[in-house]
Amino acid sequence: MAAGWQDVVRDAAAVREAAAVAVDAALLAGGLMRTGGQPPASDVALLHPRLQVVNYAPFTLLPSAVPRALFEQAYAVQQDFNLLVDAISRNKEFLEQTLASTIKVDDFTARLFRIYAQVLEEGLAQTVFLGINRSDYMFDCGLDGTAALRQIEINTIAASFGGLTSRTADVHRLVLKVLGKTEEASQLLPNNPAKGLALGIAKAWELYGSQRAVVMFLVEEVQRNIFDQRCVEIELWNRNIRVIRRRFRDVFEQGSLDASRRLYMNGQEVAVVYYREGYVPQNYDQQNWEARLLLERSWAVKCPDIATQLAGTKKVQQELSRPGTLEKLLPGRPEAIARIRATFAGLYSLDEVSGAGLQQEWTSSHPHTHLGSLVENKRRLCCGNNLYGEELRQVLEKIKDSPERTSYILMDKIKPQPALNYLLRAHSPLQVSECISELGIFGVYVRQGQELVLNQAAGHLLRTKAIEHADGGVAAGVAVLDTPYLV
Repeated sequence: MAAGWQDVVRDAAAVREAAAVAVDAALLAGGLMRTGGQPPASDVALLHPRLQVVNYAPFTLLPSAVPRALFEQAYAVQQDFNLLVDAISRNKEFLEQTLASTIKVDDFTARLFRIYAQVLEEGLAQTVFLGINRSDYMFDCGLDGTAALRQIEINTIAASFGGLTSRTADVHRLVLKVLGKTEEASQLLPNNPAKGLALGIAKAWELYGSQRAVVMFLVEEVQRNIFDQRCVEIELWNRNIRVIRRRFRDVFEQGSLDASRRLYMNGQEVAVVYYREGYVPQNYDQQNWEARLLLERSWAVKCPDIATQLAGTKKVQQELSRPGTLEKLLPGRPEAIARIRATFAGLYSLDEVSGAGLQQEWTSSHPHTHLGSLVENKRRLCCGNNLYGEELRQVLEKIKDSPERTSYILMDKIKPQPALNYLLRAHSPLQVSECISELGIFGVYVRQGQELVLNQAAGHLLRTKAIEHADGGVAAGVAVLDTPYLV
């Protein structure tokens, strides 16, 4: 999968010049993140000139090679995954059965599910449904050197970096020109997920049916990734759709429902709630749980509604890999099922396997694999919860006779082919690294009642990290933004 950068990657002088241009271009393009520990307002630097509050979001110096066929496969299957997520969110029996064991041992999933059940019992007020998801893949290199697309997870809540990645391709295009690779620069694809995400939000806002109503971004207390969100927000303002930004505590203090269960924030009617918060237990205290229930009970379009958030759990992903499950969820769609199934990696439940017998059972049925080459993932809805190697063995030993094992799944570890690149981070030395990449495809769908009125892929995100890092994304400070160079 070499992209032809070997002639420049070891040219120290050329790399230094290109890196200086790249950093300035990223700053000019608005590829920014707030730095840690800063006050919440970006303009604080006007009052304290020596306090740096923003810097460029980390990115690769060079675009990374991605097999064209696998890139096109990932795009081709995204509408199918949109249909699948929507189907799961509408299937109460499937969610109940699939998450039954997880709910017993994981309080976070249990509390989400209780809200889901309460809202269903009361009767859904919401009639328009908006899904914004991102399906993430890696390229598994086989023994013969061929690569295969393997899904890592699908994110159904707060799928980020659709804004900042819109800026990255132009930076890489300039870098390639500086390095004398004008023809290669012209081959980089345009990419603007922010516009596609905003299209979905705007359609949901339109179908809600009130020109006076606003879109509310539900955001974190500390908003390091605010510029990524602003990219989507500005697209909405350009469509004359008013946007407000609020936190869970604002909803608890200022939110209310009228007799029709329309949602109001300080008297402003809210048409769409776009979650960029609420995906991990740390996002909630008792007041925040009450705020979440208020939002879910409302007529407003939630992105995602709580059923769609539950559809993104790892346990659901594991259940989808069982024979016959996709056929039940997507009846009469054999071609879509085939496209989806072709992306699956091996996923294995610990629900019914004793920890003591795990290694013997696993090695006998998977002779070319061992425990050290498995990935374990707590059934969360974001990255950063994986265990590998010796740490994985220690956890399996600890939980082998405990009901807690039902809150874990095993997943085949993907083996991508590394490539050389430079990871540009503020205040870090410029040095070459062996890197691997992860491709995400954004998907957007809107359903009104039973009718799907919008279903499309909305752009892509490539993240790259050094091979010594087993897990973690851009926000975690491990991966960096990248651009695919199709080969």
